[in-house]
Amino acid sequence: MSGRLSGKVCLITGAGSGMGLAAVKRFLAEGAKVAALDLKFKESVKGALVIEADVTKEEQVKAAVAKAAGELGGLHVLYNNAGVFPEKDHSVVDTEEKIWDFVYAVNVKGVAWVCKYGIPELLKAGGGSVINIASFVALVGCSVPQDAYTASKGAVIALTKSLAVQFGPKGVRANAICPGPIETPLLMEWLFKEPKEKAKRLNRIPMGRFGKPEDIVNLALYLASDESSWTNGAALVADGGITSNYF
Repeated sequence: MSGRLSGKVCLITGAGSGMGLAAVKRFLAEGAKVAALDLKFKESVKGALVIEADVTKEEQVKAAVAKAAGELGGLHVLYNNAGVFPEKDHSVVDTEEKIWDFVYAVNVKGVAWVCKYGIPELLKAGGGSVINIASFVALVGCSVPQDAYTASKGAVIALTKSLAVQFGPKGVRANAICPGPIETPLLMEWLFKEPKEKAKRLNRIPMGRFGKPEDIVNLALYLASDESSWTNGAALVADGGITSNYF
């Protein structure tokens, strides 16, 4: 199949729903071979190699990467989309240790494990692209804090830049995407239970709407393709203008 990703093999985490599932479908449509990784899948992902694994478990990630590369003929793109946003994640002064541990295990160590075993596969393939999903909250403060999540996404940006410097000379570029509020099951289930909370966030977005998964996937498609061959170490913001809004 021809397309912007023709000939590329992509591993996408958090692929069972939301932005991850949208990415799987779009990447397949653009000609890629896709390994879709998640804890569980509520619906079938036609055309993808489905792998059930926990990104917090190093050995499971190691096995998943080996399976993806072995069955699909290598790897060219790592798309680290898996993330958690617990309801009990509040301010640093009242968030429990177990919440910090859980958030960092998924949002930071999960990215690290995929990169640990995935980047060597990209190097074998002669180069490739690492796409890490961070967040706009890593760039600005928030009066309604979610400090473990915010700190974890700041760590993702820092790790991305380190990877860009380490592996850029070897043909592997690494970039982060910083989405604003996106209409995914993860966010809708937690943030938008109350109309006032939804309106509070919507009023901050100059574009007047929340993002769609496709808004982020379109940017990821650019990063996965050869069109972004000189884009490396960037933290690309797609937030409808929320981080530019003073009042």
